[in-house]
Amino acid sequence: MATDLDDPSRIVIVSGASSGIGEATARHFAAGGDHVVNLDVRPPAADAPGQWIEVDVADWSDVERAVAAVHDEHGRLDVVIANAGISLRHGVLDITEAQARRTLEVNLLGVLALWRAAAERMLPRRKGVLLATASVNGTRGYPLYADYNASKAGVASLCQTFGLELAPWIRTACVTPGAVLTPMQRAEYTDEMLAEVNACIPMRRHADPAEIAAMFHFLASDQARFITGQEFVVDGGETAGATTAFLALPDKPTPPRT
Repeated sequence: MATDLDDPSRIVIVSGASSGIGEATARHFAAGGDHVVNLDVRPPAADAPGQWIEVDVADWSDVERAVAAVHDEHGRLDVVIANAGISLRHGVLDITEAQARRTLEVNLLGVLALWRAAAERMLPRRKGVLLATASVNGTRGYPLYADYNASKAGVASLCQTFGLELAPWIRTACVTPGAVLTPMQRAEYTDEMLAEVNACIPMRRHADPAEIAAMFHFLASDQARFITGQEFVVDGGETAGATTAFLALPDKPTPPRT
């Protein structure tokens, strides 16, 4: 059980912190003196701060094991950020059941599993912050990402529900990024595709993961102590008007004759 209850540094869990937004967030919190635990299926970079536990967030027993281990070691959980996520570009008629289930299990049920396990341990102290990575894809229709869009819409709903049920002791919030230049984005998009997206963003660029990390750090701070159940869009103005950043649609399927 805990030996560091009087340690002023916070105990922060970040899922999916081996790359992208999660890695930037882990580094941001660690730079501020917090102890960071990364839950990820992949190992982090050699210079990554904090501790890594190999976890598949789609496996609830795996999540429970990891959260229990962190809590048992430190005696508390202060901030838990559910960030792990996956996406695949495919039209609605091309999505397979296996792909859709995996996307929802990681992006939505993975958040639910992590937040539930953390909340159970935060409530006795009547203190804690639950954060998650949503997406502007969950706020409106984006072509070629139906299952991903649905999963991120669900994250925003979880944020509201957890916020209502756990107030006033535990706060919730989700950061809703637009286009962020992460390894996942680079893997799916060519330079030409990235330029096309940038042209649809008023700020004319993708966000840097560190800019999303800074929003997480603010939401976890006492400056945000009156915020709960809300999502915060960080998208360079992408959703402020009528234009939406999306790539050219493939040829529409021919409807069957009736």
